[in-house]
Amino acid sequence: MKRKVKIIRQTKETDIRLELNIDGSGKSKIDYPIPFLGHMLTLFSKHGLFDLKLIAKGDLEVDLHHLVEDTGLALGEAFAKALGKKLKIERYGHAVVPMDESLAEVKAAVDISGRPHFTFKAKFPKELIYAKTGEGKIKLYLDAEMLREFFESFVYKAGISMHIDLVRGKSTHHKIEAIFKAFGVALSRACQINPRKKGVPSTKGRL
Repeated sequence: MKRKVKIIRQTKETDIRLELNIDGSGKSKIDYPIPFLGHMLTLFSKHGLFDLKLIAKGDLEVDLHHLVEDTGLALGEAFAKALGKKLKIERYGHAVVPMDESLAEVKAAVDISGRPHFTFKAKFPKELIYAKTGEGKIKLYLDAEMLREFFESFVYKAGISMHIDLVRGKSTHHKIEAIFKAFGVALSRACQINPRKKGVPSTKGRL
């Protein structure tokens, strides 16, 4: 059973093309106009062992919101479709990931349940980042609320319950990096196939 999918999401604000292989080896090819977030998605792919190809464009001259939100929607849709009937999956995943002085914990609540829910406990100052537009580079600021938008969009489309707690840290960059690594590891564990299981991992008979 190949758990691979291609997603194309085009709106008047964004153009996103994505390929996902859940059972990959962590290879990624990311062409993203916000290099910092492209790096975070590379880390997510690497540590989650997902193969991910992503090409994205968006109206960054307006702000980050449209592209970040639509990227979450496209990635969530990709996981929902690639997981298919969710037969024999572990369903639950958990990860605690340090990044030097930062510690992010995705608690035992990556639950591929079919019921989207997201809890986000993370605070940090705005991070100055750069984005590429047709006219060159522009300065933008990434904050915790924008990350919330990304993850909320993801869980909504993926049908996943997820809780992210940022325990501590100093560097905003390290805090965000720890979150994305933990996100990848926890989701990877939840997606794993367990040959001992039969059918869908629910007493209801469906997820």
